Amino acid sequence: MARTRHSDEDILKLRREIEVKLANGSDVQSSCRGMGISDATYYNWRKRFGGMGRSQLSKMRGLEKENTRLKKIVAELELDKLILKESMTYLKPRA
Repeated sequence: MARTRHSDEDILKLRREIEVKLANGSDVQSSCRGMGISDATYYNWRKRFGGMGRSQLSKMRGLEKENTRLKKIVAELELDKLILKESMTYLKPRA
């Protein structure tokens, strides 16, 4: 089976379709195979996205973007701090 990369919206849509099939009495394995994914993939998606809707998905994306931006800022500030410490030890008079 070829690997396919699904977007988050596609994942939400596939999960909803599988949930409908499960509600109609189908089992997980046959529902997932009908959609072209493995049952392990379904369980990973269920763990990752839970009961998330489209609005919550957009909020999660925004938070992830902000988190990466803040991590970059912290890394830059940490580097500045290390440079200042190193310059202080260099400039400190030796006794």
